[in-house]
Amino acid sequence: MKASLIIIIVTLLAVLQSQCTKRLSPTTVTETTYEWNKFVMGSDASYTNQIEDNGGIYKINNTPIDPFSALKQIGCNTIRVRIWYNPTWILPLSNGKYYSDLYDAEKTIRRAKQQGMSVNLCIHYSDDWADPDKQNTPAAWQGLGINALKDSVYQYTLRTLVYLNSKNLTPEMIQIGNETTNGMLWPTGKITNDTNWDNFGILINSGIKAVRDFSVNATIKPQIIIHVAQFQYANWFATNLIAKAAVIDFDILGVSHYYKWSTVNTMQAIGDSIKVLKNKFNKKIMIVETAFPFTNDNADTYNNLFYSSTAIDKYTVSREGQQQYLIDLTQTIISNGGSGIMYWEPTWITSKMNDRWGIGSSWENNTFFDFSGNLLPTVTFMKYPYQF
Repeated sequence: MKASLIIIIVTLLAVLQSQCTKRLSPTTVTETTYEWNKFVMGSDASYTNQIEDNGGIYKINNTPIDPFSALKQIGCNTIRVRIWYNPTWILPLSNGKYYSDLYDAEKTIRRAKQQGMSVNLCIHYSDDWADPDKQNTPAAWQGLGINALKDSVYQYTLRTLVYLNSKNLTPEMIQIGNETTNGMLWPTGKITNDTNWDNFGILINSGIKAVRDFSVNATIKPQIIIHVAQFQYANWFATNLIAKAAVIDFDILGVSHYYKWSTVNTMQAIGDSIKVLKNKFNKKIMIVETAFPFTNDNADTYNNLFYSSTAIDKYTVSREGQQQYLIDLTQTIISNGGSGIMYWEPTWITSKMNDRWGIGSSWENNTFFDFSGNLLPTVTFMKYPYQF
């Protein structure tokens, strides 16, 4: 009797352990695909055309594959792509060819839509990178007053959408600015010492109006994203955006989250932040940029931005650590009312590309591909069966 009871208990424990393993192990779960309008599973693929033009090759099990097809296969339902106004600085580095301008973005959007994916168009309103430390006004607009800048933002935004619509490439989402934590179109729209929200609001609202005016007669009516860098600034930013800048008519508050540069970097803290933002502002909340390294090694001599990265909580710098971090981060977003996640530049593998600071990639240890260009077998988080 006692021996039989022991056998039963051991059997039950084995079954329970097996079920837990099935639930927790990404390699044994049933894959699920998501529609973008239920939950955005996104990838920023802005560099991809340029990488391929410079010899980068993407593969699955050593067989070359279209990178957009590879992203689709792992569950990506949205491609994010940036656009600069007139990036002439690229020309000496690229044999006179433009990248991240309207026509390069057009190519990226077409490739995304051919794979059945939605698009988030991120307009930087600059000739160059725009982020919290720099939001330089395009050379063609420099010296303009606030009213002329307002009109320039409106006309440029509307013109861009009209052009893409003429090609049947209207984006489903559009960002009015990139990481505009400290304003945009400096110095006119710069937020300094918590002042000048009025000018910033005028410029943002002008871009929003262009999207809404375009949408009146459009089949696809883009959802509008306003973008802030890091959760520690998101509440302050959104509060002032609405109260001081009078920016109300937007759909999504997008947040960049990089644990390496964030003070809100535990899953509990991230979830709490999302919940607060969702409840306070009644907008969709998305992480529109994030990343996690799968190694600290380099594939080239270009120094990596995530160099000598240390583990965060239980997540090691490894393929498995990258995978588990992204699964847990995505579930945290979902559990706290968020609407999506977009991974930044997962196709930025090493190549002969020169981006002004180096040749190759400063991000190859954060991509979804190994140093031979093969899709990592552990990159499956976008198809994980999440609990909604």
